[in-house]
Amino acid sequence: MGNPSSSARGNFMEPESETDTVDSVRRRRILSSKLYFDVDAAKAPVIYSSSYDIAFFGIEKLHPFDSSKWGRIYGFLTSELLDKKQIVEPLEATREDLLVVHSESYLDSLKNSLNVAGIVEVPPVALFPNFILEKNLLHRLRKQVGGTILAAKLATERGWAINLGGGFHHCSAERGGGFCVYADISLCIHFAFNLLNISRVMIIDLDAHQGNGHEMDFSDDRRVYILDMYNPNIYPFDFQARRRIDQQVQIRSGTTTSQYLEKLDEALRVAGNAFSPELIIYNAGTDILDGDPLGRLKISPAGITTRDEKVFVFARQRNVPLVMLTSGGYMKSNARIIADSIINLSNKSLIVMA
Repeated sequence: MGNPSSSARGNFMEPESETDTVDSVRRRRILSSKLYFDVDAAKAPVIYSSSYDIAFFGIEKLHPFDSSKWGRIYGFLTSELLDKKQIVEPLEATREDLLVVHSESYLDSLKNSLNVAGIVEVPPVALFPNFILEKNLLHRLRKQVGGTILAAKLATERGWAINLGGGFHHCSAERGGGFCVYADISLCIHFAFNLLNISRVMIIDLDAHQGNGHEMDFSDDRRVYILDMYNPNIYPFDFQARRRIDQQVQIRSGTTTSQYLEKLDEALRVAGNAFSPELIIYNAGTDILDGDPLGRLKISPAGITTRDEKVFVFARQRNVPLVMLTSGGYMKSNARIIADSIINLSNKSLIVMA
């Protein structure tokens, strides 16, 4: 086949030419997306939707992840820091949006309830028909994906943005896992590459678990620098993905707050000398908290607040826009701790709401 006409290029439902490259198809999909939209200056670059929270007939409680965490963060922030009208609601990522990173075969596999049950690690999910999973689970996760993608645009305009959800760092283009169904971090970066005139992105992944999803997706892409501080003694044990990490800092079970913050200071110093990003994606999981059943670290609530502050200072000193994602955390206290940290960032003038 010859090169498609310009009108065919604009219609993403048309069959794709054999001469199309992966990059050109990806770019066409991004240019047709509606996930980037203008946000009123009176709003804060804080992104949330009531659709984020997952209620699944109580079955969601079979996984240690707190699936109502996002709404409780929102509740704390809107009662203590922000007006509800200042919150930005994202659009849901469509199939065409997801195809920017994911394959047709992977997205089709999510029509099988057994596959979804394996990814979210809740076996009874396999018993439900797919239309229920779409309404009660997948739709809600796609809303969070839309929030992560939009956050990069807001960050470049305002200097920072926080998606109260997202951070699905175990999902790659072809594989989900660890409650991560869609690769929102990878999608966010590809949208930024194509729409924000950005060519260098740093991922600072401080969730207790290794971010194997984005590590696999950018294994051959030197535009992305990955700093990952994680506990090597817990899931996902992805040794292939570990080889892609530019700066790997292993934090053993039982690491205390002072030990952790000392390692973070050194990691940020090394990262700052090694790479000059134009955008930072900060995966701010709170499963490092002392008592978290999965993270197995011993970081205090004040330590998490200090950690977040250090990352925002790192970005501010370099005048680099920063996207923060809340990612993992498996204790009911996580929502309060995240809200307190965001309030602290505001009090320290590291973020300005409007």
